[in-house]
Amino acid sequence: MKKIPLALVFVSTLVLGIGCSSTKKAYTVFDTQQNEIFIDSMMANALDKGFFPGAQIIVGNKDSVFLNKNYGFHDYSKKELVTSADVYDLASMSKVLGATLVTMRLVSDGEINVNEKLADIVPIYKNTAIADLTIFEFLTHTSGLTPSITFYQSLLSTSDGLPFLNKEKSENYIESFDNMYVSKNILYDDQYLAFEPKANYVKVFKNMWLNPEFYKIVYQKISKANTNKRGEYLYSDLNLLLVKQMIEAKTNKKLDQLAHIQYTEMGIKNIGFNPLNWTSNKNVIPTEIDNFFRKDTIKGYVHDEAAAIFGGVSGNAGLFANASSIAVICQMLLNKGKYEGKKIIKSRVIKEYTKSPLSKKGIYRGLGFDKRKPSEIYKKNDFGHTGFTGTFFFLNPDSGRFLIILSNRVNPSRTNRLMYKDDFSSKIWQQINK
Repeated sequence: MKKIPLALVFVSTLVLGIGCSSTKKAYTVFDTQQNEIFIDSMMANALDKGFFPGAQIIVGNKDSVFLNKNYGFHDYSKKELVTSADVYDLASMSKVLGATLVTMRLVSDGEINVNEKLADIVPIYKNTAIADLTIFEFLTHTSGLTPSITFYQSLLSTSDGLPFLNKEKSENYIESFDNMYVSKNILYDDQYLAFEPKANYVKVFKNMWLNPEFYKIVYQKISKANTNKRGEYLYSDLNLLLVKQMIEAKTNKKLDQLAHIQYTEMGIKNIGFNPLNWTSNKNVIPTEIDNFFRKDTIKGYVHDEAAAIFGGVSGNAGLFANASSIAVICQMLLNKGKYEGKKIIKSRVIKEYTKSPLSKKGIYRGLGFDKRKPSEIYKKNDFGHTGFTGTFFFLNPDSGRFLIILSNRVNPSRTNRLMYKDDFSSKIWQQINK
């Protein structure tokens, strides 16, 4: 990739009270200048080496934002600088900032508990192999469900009967996708897909609509996906798809509606599903050039194919946000569920979700939240999550600090894993988590 000059927009240093009024000083002093120098250096190197086209970063604690900066561009055309108003596809960070937060609120309000069984709430799973799996197992990724299912590939075929993808480029396999090449003879199933609006069809991309009858196939596949040992850790997108189904069945409300209620209570507007419904296209950061399924650059629509199948609203992915909105959520969590005097989530629920209930089994995950085996980088009580598109956020409730990094490393292709090879986000977290 071509080198990109470092583009910095310094928004704030030591901005007090993004919304929290406490002034109690209980932690070591954060050296803003030294940490800014370190982060700027890391970002300059990342942009120079093509880890991603651009990024937003915020460092703060439960009371303040220390650093809020934007770097680079929307994509490698270098036409649009990243601004604070821009929103990124959060990918799997949606698991905690969407479905998990909603579940925490429902638990706080006594509307659901984590030991409830799937089929007791969602009857279509009665008499299936996954009927008695619980919310606790889904959120700790101990359900035994397979990591993922490529539902969208059931909507595709090839006119010549050959595979969708091939490792070698050839006359029939020209366009790249991941580390493969895509057949030029891809066909779409017109029983389930339409390329103009149809009554009751679900919009999955700007020019693609899905027949909701396809969901019967999806749920049937999920009901048979318990291919691994129950009680052992195996990260699976399917877990949060099922959490979404459970909370929607329990409340008779959609996930995006429930999440929006919480965001509104915290006064944050640049976060939500299907961003073109609440922000302008120019403020949405593009992700991948999809030569396989959607045949276009993904911008304004969710990158994750499973979330796309659900119309952009899913438990596993689908949220878009800017770093400033996520900072408010971080501060709410660090302030024991309170924000500007409002009780968003009960403190006991935050504690329950952010500890490691299965650590004696060598499983360090929280409920929904990612946690790591304690190390020099990740402390025992740290929690957060990452996202496939190049996103990261982590909090340390002991120091009260948090870090948010939003990038679009999948632009133009998901094959770019340079930020992971460099351990980029963890290095910055280690620096500010001292």
